[in-house]
Amino acid sequence: MVNSDELKQLAQDRVDDAIALLAANRWAGAYHLTGFAVECGLKACVLKYLAKGTIFDDPKYLKDLGECRTHDLDKLVRLSGLKDDQESYLKRDENYRRFWTITKDWNESSRYTQTTEAKARDLFEAVTNKPDGVLEWIRLYW
Repeated sequence: MVNSDELKQLAQDRVDDAIALLAANRWAGAYHLTGFAVECGLKACVLKYLAKGTIFDDPKYLKDLGECRTHDLDKLVRLSGLKDDQESYLKRDENYRRFWTITKDWNESSRYTQTTEAKARDLFEAVTNKPDGVLEWIRLYW
């Protein structure tokens, strides 16, 4: 079991790993770990949302919570209680909207595939861009 602080650290560690892999021209590994950083960050947000304790009256949420072991980034946004906030952010921030469009297509099966330098670098930029990257948005809530 990992806690919220550990997930936050894992998110940063995966970004650091991706930096090293990009420098070594290891595109597939960099792509996978960049997306995994987002997954870790969102799971930290899920734990924070659970700590609020207000969701236990919602039977649908509790049923869906059983799926929190997912790697699906859209589902993790919803389980973290951030879907409405994200929708609002997507409407007002064109850069974030573009970055989320790139990021949301990541999935855990990327660990089994090769990818291009351009795709790896695009995802890395979408996740780590300051101030509009996806991980920057996640940090607002974790």
